[in-house]
Amino acid sequence: MFKAESISQTATIRLKGRFDQVFPLFGPVREKDWAEGWDPHILFSNSDNIEEHMVFQTHSHLDDEKGVYTWTVSTFVPEEGKIEYTIFAEARLWWIMILCKEESEGDHCNATITYTFVGLTKLGNDRNAMALATMYKHDLKDWELAINHYLETGSKLRHH
Repeated sequence: MFKAESISQTATIRLKGRFDQVFPLFGPVREKDWAEGWDPHILFSNSDNIEEHMVFQTHSHLDDEKGVYTWTVSTFVPEEGKIEYTIFAEARLWWIMILCKEESEGDHCNATITYTFVGLTKLGNDRNAMALATMYKHDLKDWELAINHYLETGSKLRHH
């Protein structure tokens, strides 16, 4: 009998910018500024800004998982630096929680990012383990590098 498995991992990255510069970069539209290949298609929003219950889709990045991922902004509390996404795929679902806090000197922020995956099938459980290992291969230092590059130069870091 199938048993759904839940796995989770957290990392904190240090970003070279004020809270008002950094936190918006974790929204679905502004992530395009720093994340190579990020191209969300907004399906539902009451405004041009990020908001709770906004719905969008992205293409799957796994070769064996064709189609799209459907995302919703499940929690959005900007005054607390908190945003959570719930993402659905055929065999699995996951949450991404981001907590962004300005350091005391005010010119840097720490962002704590937690991915939590749940498999809906055996294949989903297997994909989740692979996705988590891949995502945290560098403990999200690749995010830190890309975001800091954007904050310093205003351009996207190109990977080859």
